[in-house]
Amino acid sequence: QVQLVDSGGGLVQAGGSLRLSCAASGRTSSTYAMGWFRQAPGKERDFVAAIGWSGSTYYADSVKGRFTISRDNAKNTVYLQMNSLKPEDTAVYYCALRTAGWGTPRLRSTMSEYDYWGQGTQVTVSS
Repeated sequence: QVQLVDSGGGLVQAGGSLRLSCAASGRTSSTYAMGWFRQAPGKERDFVAAIGWSGSTYYADSVKGRFTISRDNAKNTVYLQMNSLKPEDTAVYYCALRTAGWGTPRLRSTMSEYDYWGQGTQVTVSS
């Protein structure tokens, strides 16, 4: 079993920054892929970013150039640095872990491919 605890959300003005953290515990492995998804009210949960064990990254087009995903394998922690935030970034952000590893772009960006999830952290961007 793996437990994920995500944190770091809050209220920020448009153009501001936030950094989300996701701490993993339990039967973790540095070979797992980690991802961030988000869900706005009344909408489906969408892919945001993913990172592989080697540090390879993959982003949704909507956040490319503004968000940066990183991981510290020694601390079993993944981060999502969010800059130039927009009101449309408002959502509950969830970290997730994929035990099957990095995979293809389609797999690493598909919600059902992830095995474990954090509880979510709210990000609100005011205009």
